[in-house]
Amino acid sequence: MDNEFISIMTERIVRDFDPLQIILFGSQARGDADRDSDIDLLVVFAELTDKRKTAIDIRVALADLPVAKDILVSTTEELERHRTRIGSVLRYAQQEGHVLYANN
Repeated sequence: MDNEFISIMTERIVRDFDPLQIILFGSQARGDADRDSDIDLLVVFAELTDKRKTAIDIRVALADLPVAKDILVSTTEELERHRTRIGSVLRYAQQEGHVLYANN
């Protein structure tokens, strides 16, 4: 069931927000999720004028889906800065996450 929600979430985000990338990370990406696990997505944009508003808008667009979710929003520049920063969730998402969508 979570794979279905992951697909729906990805499709909506791509359609409504046109990101560069969507990365699945956390327990869903590792394959050790249980029924109480949330879906962790990192949504990457070339640039953002209001990161907080974009994150809220994405959450609102997905609010009707009956699954726990955590949506992180970042820019490519921010990802690059955190690529080697130990303890950074952005580093972890890049290293161990699975790219669900990439706009090449």
